[in-house]
Amino acid sequence: MTAVAAGCSSSGAVSTPKIKTTARAGVAPTPPGKGAYFGAWVSPDELTGDAADDADDAPGGPGMAAVAGFERGLGRSLDIVQTFHGWKSKFPDETDAAVARSSRYLLLTWSGTDTREIVRGEHDALIRERARAVKALGKPVFLRWQRDMDKESLRNTKIHSPGDFVAAWKHIRSVFAQERVANVAWVWCPTAGGFSSGEAEPFYPGDDQVDWICADVYPGADYEYRDLSEPIRGFLEWADGRAKPIMVAEFGVPRSYGDRRAEWLRKAAQTLQHPQVKAVVYFNSDEHATEPRDDRRKYSVTGDKHAVSALREFATAPYFNPRNLPVTGGQ
Repeated sequence: MTAVAAGCSSSGAVSTPKIKTTARAGVAPTPPGKGAYFGAWVSPDELTGDAADDADDAPGGPGMAAVAGFERGLGRSLDIVQTFHGWKSKFPDETDAAVARSSRYLLLTWSGTDTREIVRGEHDALIRERARAVKALGKPVFLRWQRDMDKESLRNTKIHSPGDFVAAWKHIRSVFAQERVANVAWVWCPTAGGFSSGEAEPFYPGDDQVDWICADVYPGADYEYRDLSEPIRGFLEWADGRAKPIMVAEFGVPRSYGDRRAEWLRKAAQTLQHPQVKAVVYFNSDEHATEPRDDRRKYSVTGDKHAVSALREFATAPYFNPRNLPVTGGQ
């Protein structure tokens, strides 16, 4: 088991003395000793013009072309690049492989299927194939299986119950263990709102089953302005004292906040300088919007120079650049 000493927040608060993870240092992703990794999901849909035309021929395909463009605006390389895959989707794909070949960590988010079918072994062949493919990468990988499992829409369909979810989680981990996959850090990730309502905690598989605890944190789908500190509070209170590194695998500032987007990002950077938070991943996409004018669910900062500037300040702050990656002025 790997342990790292936790640091102090910007306010001077001291965290749990040690953060523990079952992931093997140098093989699977482990938390930085100080600060937090900065990453992003950058949707290829953000590519326009010549960049979109050239994306298919770029190394790593449209996914890496989108990442490269985002990094130019950010003024630094990402520590973590997130990708999303359906339950039956084959991975690693060309973007996953390109990330693994680079100096970045791959955060592979994998959707689930019916938990009871998983426990009965009906999907073992597929799970085994994915386990072997991830092992073959030979690089550290964050694996986030079935995020947001606490959502009612999922509980009423493929999740069924917390007990079913936990059993499925353990089953998948056991198949990966049978295949001797050591390069994966397991990320358990419900919604932040699930901690405020008390619905997320029963889905926790246990400290021996989880390497990173995580939450997806959005400020809300109405038009009321909320700092990140509000929706994340319940999650941080639950995590307090639990000796696990924290990842915020999705967060974003709504386009509906207009001129206050930059302010929101600067406050978010302060909130996330929490001694237990060891990775933050921005959701640079508008794909959650249900209609073109639904700015409440559009989180991409592309084209918003003030928001881009604030996110660049965020990502290039020493706290969120624990590997001391080179920083430029951005474009």
